[in-house]
Amino acid sequence: MIRLIALSLLCSINCAKADWIDDYTNSLGQKASAAHIPGYAVAIVETDKKPRIYTYGYTDKGGKAIDEHTVFRLASVSKTFTSTLVARLAEQGKIHWRTSITTLAPASGFGTSGRANLTLEHILSQSSGYMPNSYDNLIEANYSVKRVLNKLADLEPLCEPGSCYTYQNALFGSVDNYFRLKNSSYAQQLKGEIIQPLKMPDAGVGATELQSSDRWAKPHVAVDKNRWVKTRVREDYYHFPAAAGVNASIDDMVIWMQAMLGDYPKVVSSDTLSKLTTPHVITKRELYRQGWKGLVDDAWYGLGWRIYQIGDETLIYHSGWVQGYRAEIAFSPKHQIAMTILMNAESNLINEVGAAFWREYFQHQLPKKSQQTISAAE
Repeated sequence: MIRLIALSLLCSINCAKADWIDDYTNSLGQKASAAHIPGYAVAIVETDKKPRIYTYGYTDKGGKAIDEHTVFRLASVSKTFTSTLVARLAEQGKIHWRTSITTLAPASGFGTSGRANLTLEHILSQSSGYMPNSYDNLIEANYSVKRVLNKLADLEPLCEPGSCYTYQNALFGSVDNYFRLKNSSYAQQLKGEIIQPLKMPDAGVGATELQSSDRWAKPHVAVDKNRWVKTRVREDYYHFPAAAGVNASIDDMVIWMQAMLGDYPKVVSSDTLSKLTTPHVITKRELYRQGWKGLVDDAWYGLGWRIYQIGDETLIYHSGWVQGYRAEIAFSPKHQIAMTILMNAESNLINEVGAAFWREYFQHQLPKKSQQTISAAE
């Protein structure tokens, strides 16, 4: 049964919206139950309104009920934290967007391979030029960061940096490498610049921090279509924390969404938000993403965020997937609303229900012209 932890019922003008959101979350619970999903947490945030948090299921069979402080892996949603961290440091003059890969990872061989024109901005905008997901297989084989970066340095690019979309995880290893050269780490920098200033109660980095929580969500994988079993925590992507190393509860994600909506300007400035959500490279494949096909009209990658064009509306989005977990976050800067789903199962249901929320939202909230545009996509 879905547990509603916080709900703002300011009726009169908001009752219709409350009704469809309640219908949506009830439907989500029914679908999760039918698919035997172990558990999830959902949060809906609107500026100047009390956040709505819904939880469902358990950390594992016989475990604790998922609540607002249950910790999940964010997987690639971590990239949204990384880009924001870099933007904050850049504003302080502690790092520069045009910092070369040869400075980020000087011992990795990029200098001798003539790749000095590859910068931090190219890495965070997924426009490095290397074949997409290069050497993810080596990450999963537990190769060291240095070894993976050395292999990348020998790889022939598909295009010049900044000229095409080439999604990467391995190159994010250069970010933590740079911090270690400064006698710090990604985890220390994120905690000091983002987690602590935003007063996130449960967020952290790494496998140890995940499993040290007394109510962390255990990872689950499918045995067959509707049966899930608990599995081990894979630590390989935690060795590349800037790509996929952040953990958070839904309560943390409420704060994160509020920051993305501009509620914490001293930590995440309006200039930072504009910088992160400005398109860098077009990502046509996103138009065919499961659940979103027919809804998204155009798509780009900014800095650690995807940008979806839906009719006349712009949606900022990212998802994450690592063994046993799925995560998704999206927000509309124009309408000041955001939604996050965290799940302790590798279920494709998240693709369907995430897109369904935004389709419903645009249909209920926008003028008839935009409603017609969204409906036509169905």
